[in-house]
Amino acid sequence: MSIPVRRNGRRSAAACLLLVGLAWPASEGEAGFACASIFANGQEPVLVNRKLARETTSLCYEAFAVLHSGVSRTPVYASELLTRASVAKARTVDRTDSFHEEDRLPNSVRARLDDYVRSGFDRGHMAPAGDMPSAAAQAESFSLANVVPQDRTLNRGLWAAIEESVRRLAVARGRLFVVTGTIYAGSTIDSLDGRVLVPTSLFKAVYDPARREAAAYLAANRADAEWRSVPLGELTTLSGIDVFPGLVATAMDLPEPRTYSRGDTAGERPKGRMREEPGFGEWALAALHRIARRLLREVLRSIF
Repeated sequence: MSIPVRRNGRRSAAACLLLVGLAWPASEGEAGFACASIFANGQEPVLVNRKLARETTSLCYEAFAVLHSGVSRTPVYASELLTRASVAKARTVDRTDSFHEEDRLPNSVRARLDDYVRSGFDRGHMAPAGDMPSAAAQAESFSLANVVPQDRTLNRGLWAAIEESVRRLAVARGRLFVVTGTIYAGSTIDSLDGRVLVPTSLFKAVYDPARREAAAYLAANRADAEWRSVPLGELTTLSGIDVFPGLVATAMDLPEPRTYSRGDTAGERPKGRMREEPGFGEWALAALHRIARRLLREVLRSIF
């Protein structure tokens, strides 16, 4: 069965992600085992909707893990372990935007930088750059394998507030497992030029292993979105993903998302102009710089 995908205002038939199905485990590659410490009890999320498992690839990074879908060309989910220490380290890392294509994925199933040019959507992190405890980890978070088309207002407002609220909750509690993921629902799914599917909703699930409490933030991927807290059972039904398999947890009282500036405790909205997505000229210049850096590395490697 397929769901129509809306491309440039038209509908085209495409196989998509349906929230009905039988239990089906996520792919168990070397990446999943290498990133075992990032998963609660060492267990990767399980895809209870087997259709989500089509063309998936597990990717392990320094501070997060991603299950990438070659159907949507976005993450199915991203997993993290946030601690008081890791958040403190992340506070010291200056943000340097370095979006790049994931060269561990075949060209045919990965998002491209030009997919997002003039798309009207932000490149929204699933594992946030602000969670990354080192410059190297932050650079990895800008892989397009960790990115979805996200409504700009949502990305820079409510969703940023949810991300910061979860970081502060990790500081308060000491240790949290976090899974951020996508939901595709409805009779049609938007796409970027027929390649990258646009999630209809996003979720961020958190689990406190000390108190054995869990819940998830859920928000529609649109400018006027409001959030709501959902228990894990409902999240599994909505997303087709059992984010913390095998765990028994009581409901967590999630903090109200607030927009903070770094170091602020009063919850005031950060001042300054929002970062704009690049136009074609800026993208082309950045691409030339990347090519030049790559050539320089190859020349240096041949010399030394």
